[in-house]
Amino acid sequence: MEDATISRILTDLECLNPQSPISRSTLLDLKSLLTHQIQTPSRNFDIDNSDETPQINPLWDELSTRSLSLSSLINPISSSMDSSTSSLSLLASTVYLSLFLSPNAPVFSLFTPMSFLSLLHSIRRSLKYRKEGSSPPASNEPRRKKGRGKRARVSNNSDADDDCGGVGERLDNEFDIKLLLSVLDKLGLVLSLMHLGRFPDSLKSLVQTVAQIPVLGFDLCGNNSGNCKKLFDTCTGILSQILRPEHGEQEMTSAEVLKSLTPLILSTKSQARTFAILFVKNEMMGMAIDSNSLRKAMVNLPRYLAQKAPEKSDARALAVESILDIVKAMESDDQVGFVDYVMKMAQGKSHLRNLAVDLIPKLILSLQTLSGSELDSEVEEDSWKLRCLVALIQRCSDSVAGIRARALSSLAQLVGTSSDERDQVLFKKALGIDGGREGRANDFLKKRCTDEKAAVRKAALLLITKLMALVGSTLDPDILKMMGIACSDPLVSIRKAAISALSEAFRTFSDRSVVIEWLHSVPRLIIDSESSIQEECESFFVELVLDRVSRAGSAASSDTSAVHNSKYSARSFEKELAAIYPEGVLDLLSEICNGEVAPWVKKICSSLGKKGKLRPKIATALQKIIKTSESLWLSHSMPIDNWTAPPGAWLLLSEVSSFLRKAVEWEFLYHHWKLLDKDVTTDELNSRTIEDIMPESVDGMETNTAVWAGDRVLLLQTISNVSVELSPEPAAHLAHDLLKRIEGFSMHSTEVNAHVKALKTLCKRKAMNPQEADALVTKSADQIFCKASRVVDMYLSEEQKTSKENNLFTPPKSTRKGKREATPSKLLLQATTAVYTIGSLVIICPSLDIKAIVPVLHSMITSGTHEPRSNQLPGSTISVKEKAPCLYIQAWLTMGKICLADGKLAKRYIPLFVQELEKSDCTALRNNIVVIMADFCVRYTALVDCYIAKITKCLRDTCELVRRQTFILLSRLLQTDYVKWRGVLFLRFLLSLDDESETIRQLADFLFGNILKAKAPLLAYNSFVEAVFVLNDCQAYVTNNKSQNSRVERRLFSIRGNDEKSRSRRMHIYVSLLKQMAPEHLLATFAKICAEILAAASDGILSFDDVSCQSVLQDAFRILTCKEIRLPSNRAAAPDASTEMEEEGGDGGAAARGKAITQAVKKGLIQNTIPIFIELKRLLENKNSPLIGSLMECLCVLLKDYKNEIEDILVADNQLRKELIYDMQKYETVKAKSTATEAIATMHRSQGYHTPGATNQKSKLSKKQHSDSKVASAMADVAAATIAKSILKEVNKGAATPPLSLLNMPQLRTSERPPHSRGHKSAHVIESLRRRQTFDFDEDN
Repeated sequence: MEDATISRILTDLECLNPQSPISRSTLLDLKSLLTHQIQTPSRNFDIDNSDETPQINPLWDELSTRSLSLSSLINPISSSMDSSTSSLSLLASTVYLSLFLSPNAPVFSLFTPMSFLSLLHSIRRSLKYRKEGSSPPASNEPRRKKGRGKRARVSNNSDADDDCGGVGERLDNEFDIKLLLSVLDKLGLVLSLMHLGRFPDSLKSLVQTVAQIPVLGFDLCGNNSGNCKKLFDTCTGILSQILRPEHGEQEMTSAEVLKSLTPLILSTKSQARTFAILFVKNEMMGMAIDSNSLRKAMVNLPRYLAQKAPEKSDARALAVESILDIVKAMESDDQVGFVDYVMKMAQGKSHLRNLAVDLIPKLILSLQTLSGSELDSEVEEDSWKLRCLVALIQRCSDSVAGIRARALSSLAQLVGTSSDERDQVLFKKALGIDGGREGRANDFLKKRCTDEKAAVRKAALLLITKLMALVGSTLDPDILKMMGIACSDPLVSIRKAAISALSEAFRTFSDRSVVIEWLHSVPRLIIDSESSIQEECESFFVELVLDRVSRAGSAASSDTSAVHNSKYSARSFEKELAAIYPEGVLDLLSEICNGEVAPWVKKICSSLGKKGKLRPKIATALQKIIKTSESLWLSHSMPIDNWTAPPGAWLLLSEVSSFLRKAVEWEFLYHHWKLLDKDVTTDELNSRTIEDIMPESVDGMETNTAVWAGDRVLLLQTISNVSVELSPEPAAHLAHDLLKRIEGFSMHSTEVNAHVKALKTLCKRKAMNPQEADALVTKSADQIFCKASRVVDMYLSEEQKTSKENNLFTPPKSTRKGKREATPSKLLLQATTAVYTIGSLVIICPSLDIKAIVPVLHSMITSGTHEPRSNQLPGSTISVKEKAPCLYIQAWLTMGKICLADGKLAKRYIPLFVQELEKSDCTALRNNIVVIMADFCVRYTALVDCYIAKITKCLRDTCELVRRQTFILLSRLLQTDYVKWRGVLFLRFLLSLDDESETIRQLADFLFGNILKAKAPLLAYNSFVEAVFVLNDCQAYVTNNKSQNSRVERRLFSIRGNDEKSRSRRMHIYVSLLKQMAPEHLLATFAKICAEILAAASDGILSFDDVSCQSVLQDAFRILTCKEIRLPSNRAAAPDASTEMEEEGGDGGAAARGKAITQAVKKGLIQNTIPIFIELKRLLENKNSPLIGSLMECLCVLLKDYKNEIEDILVADNQLRKELIYDMQKYETVKAKSTATEAIATMHRSQGYHTPGATNQKSKLSKKQHSDSKVASAMADVAAATIAKSILKEVNKGAATPPLSLLNMPQLRTSERPPHSRGHKSAHVIESLRRRQTFDFDEDN
């Protein structure tokens, strides 16, 4: 049987062409012949035949007998291995390898590099064949549905040697993994027989093929983990065989293996990556113990991986993990060496620095114990951890923004995970935090908190948050201020990070400065446009304010007994009370009363109450704090008249009581009402003036009268809130007391509203049903209204009588001082309060009959005008505006409240309000009218809309309070759409960006950067060009909605002037608008400026002689050159932009959009910009305009990033291109020369007059000038020319040197001339002139 098989094989070989592939039947015969002669292979690839002597294969004898060479057998098999059919190719590979394993096979004769290469191609092809899906399905095979592609079917037959002859040929789309495993097993056995040291190319191809098998084979194996494991184990065995010394020098072989495995180690495919790392750690590390060559390769592997690591963030993170896995398996000395290498990487190129920043924190966290590097109690200076931290801190100030952000984030991660005390000592040493001083840390944190890149600012805030535990007992005020500023950052992520950082500082430190900064920065974000920030603001307020106050109230001891001390002072009382309530609770409550904090606290409490997040314990704690303060005061026998509750306690209680009515005790409220309701007697009131009643301050401390008045208002608000829970009897009794106080008209206006509101609430509670409640409220209001009217009439009658008496004398009799002056003062006070009370009554009871008081108020508010009035009205002949300004202001305010209740009156009086707003010189009145007009805008929107432009004039008011109030009120109306962004409104709001007040500037930045950017993102783009003309007061710009503004108004809302200060102010506004635009809007704005300003100038619409038009052109050039409008090209900004995009979680869409925008910029330059600039340049040169310098600077900056594209931009006109480039170069040269001349002149003046600090000035100037090569060259030329002039002057003995253009060839004297000849000098001086190069003396002409 065997002889017949051999005969068929040889017969086929004789008939074959040496280059033709062998047939499948012959291959099957060869396989069956060789199979039973080969031992069962094992994957340790060791063949032990010492016990048996194998028989010689008769095939070799028959080949010799028939005069057939081995090549006649190997070449056809190689051709079959190159077959495109996977099954045939693998079958030929199996036969080829079986020939090597046959007994006494001529191994060295069978092996040829080409046949071995065919074997490797067969293996790779079998893996790639199904992966690429190049084999189409048979025609009779049903088509698969779209979208439901499946893997190529992998056969898992138990018999790998089945020849399938009875079944037919194997289907092309069927892949037998067992057949591939059989080929690989035989390949491993062949490697133990055949050494590849003499065939380096074959060895290299083998290594590359085996390295690809895990990647390609995993896709074929699918979910069959058993086949994957067998495949990986086989590859591991082959690679281990290759690393043996008999296959060549281990240093070269290991380098080739590691080089081929590097793509797998850095791969994102987990299975292939795991295979490569395990092979390196388990196999190669073990072999490296006994081989120095392998150990050297293993030491260099992590460094090679670092060089090949990808730059994408996700792939780079996997590379870092792979490197760390390998480094952890190395010996300690090698690990230290790799740490040193990472330190050098941190000083290398950008991608290496980026990888080093990722590696350093992993190394510190992973390699805790290195031999000879463990930390002791003193923290050695040369510790590897300390060096890593110092390198990481240095990268926090890297020139690349992405690296700065990564370094800050990595440092924050390390600080946050360090729990060991020795590690904290190390961090303090690296950061320079010693004894509570954070010098080094503060230096770079201050810079990073104001970094131009958002990712850096966010990482800096995160680091500050983590550093709280290391800082000590205090926090740097500058860092604290920067965290507060970051809470208003335009980016949501930055605001969130700032809130977290500042809140962590509040948790850690109880300093008053931290409390103040937190309250001024975080609560205001309750109105943020981002809902998640509002929720964070509420949660932090509950945790850091309400919960802290609740804990303090519940933990404080109720024992306040003390011994009387005659020397006990208010300051001692405050210290003792602060000791009872730690954690800065009293400072917290006190700062809540601040006028900038209280509105946001009220909004937060209201929002929390509506959501049901307020707990009764906060109300209980606030009551206990007030009680404890009172008890402590009385325990020291201090007079109760001098006691005041802790500031802020009543304010917070009044806000939470609206939602926690049952938690507030009525006995507590009633007790303190009786205590705070102490009023001055009638005699005392008669002797006090208005100034005596107003809030006072003595030596920086508020008087108890003013504090008690404020507490009464808050107490009444609390009573109003909890009155629903009162019984009718106490409510009626308290309502009676309130009514008496109101009718006395002796309160300050701040208390009137609270009393009237509380009276209304108590009247409703006292009634049995709603109808009775309304009647009772109306009755009380009528009663108060009648008495108030009588008080006003009494005052006006008294003043009219006094005026008549004085008019009888000629000249008019002066007012006598003394007893008669007290009565008008008291009446004036009561009349003022009465007028204000009438306005409060109208608000709570709109149905009140006010017909009698309207004429009186009309006579008051028109008393300062020449309007004819009826003599029958009281006060019609006196000027209330002059004699009683306070009453005059209250009359306007009350008339405004009446108009809110009566639409007919409002229609008549709104023009009067606008007229007074424009003409009044009283700041308080203008402020009140602005508030009234804002209320009118809500109630009567159509009536007020035509006066909005006049109201906006208050944005340029001389008083900061009026400007701020106007800005805030109009902003609220704009947000609620009662006022629209149309007409001149937007343009007038722009001036607030450059207001004198820092507060108004911050409000304007927030409006334009947050609210307006989200609500009307196109507004800045649509109005930008018009803003340029308006700010320069240029009338050349014509729009469809041209506003008829007076010259005064135009000058009021413009920043005229071409001086540097005016230009800087306008540029600040332009830059603020550009920052709010999307990239596509920046591009469109660029085009609009060119089309509507520059093109208008080139067409003659803008006159070059007009100063305002020149300013517009100057601003246009500066805008086009500012960095905010320029879009960076991909080649210049791609690495930094991509890194930041990765930090922010961006994808490839942003990069594609950026590329498209860049192409659009180029297209815009080609189509619009260059032709306009060329025409404008020609016109400016003809007119010899000074604007030519600004134009050339603008053109140079625009084309600076596109120098290589100038030929493409100007491809149509080559001559024009050359002229433009020449003009640009000439302008830069002239500019550099003028700069150099000025610099040298400055240095000479400093040297001549010995100016103090001239040396430092010279060094700074030299550094600045020499940074530019052209300026440096020009400086050298000017310096040489100056020296030449001085020598010529010396040669001519002071005679002026004529210009070179007027001289012929110079007649130089020689040294042989007589010594008495004029101008004789030594020969070397004249020779130096002869050798010196010519100079440009254009300035002499």
